[in-house]
Amino acid sequence: MIELDRVDLSLLAALQTDATLSIAALGERVGLSTTPCWKRVKRLEDAGVIARRVAVLDRHQVGLPVTVFVSLRTAQHDEQWLAQFAAAVVAMPEVQEFHRMSGDVDYLLKVVTTDIDGYDRFYKRLIRIARLAGVSSAFSMEQIKSTTALPLELRGASAAQASSK
Repeated sequence: MIELDRVDLSLLAALQTDATLSIAALGERVGLSTTPCWKRVKRLEDAGVIARRVAVLDRHQVGLPVTVFVSLRTAQHDEQWLAQFAAAVVAMPEVQEFHRMSGDVDYLLKVVTTDIDGYDRFYKRLIRIARLAGVSSAFSMEQIKSTTALPLELRGASAAQASSK
């Protein structure tokens, strides 16, 4: 993890809001001229802090209105099984997020699809790729919040709390 100062955090906050900002506009927002701004952004990209820049699409507008959270349990827990299972799940385009969990659920998937029939097709492919002890699906009725922006302000609060102890 690289050290991030106030200017770095301001750059990151601005880019999380609008990654299409030109270097000149970005520099103006954070109080830097073009060259120092570009160098900082390049440093953040090279260090992997900025992982990628993407366009966030409206899933309804592109015909993928259904979100399903899929909880998976398995009796398999060896590394070879996980590697094969993970590769197969990662290759499934409907899977937006894939988490290995603690507790009663082994894996949690966030899946987007066209409709119930689309989910059923996904489900049938999923159960073909691995023996699963249990699959539970929860359909999202309404998305109340969705963001790609990380809460950068918490980073400073956590460090301040740690130093005051």
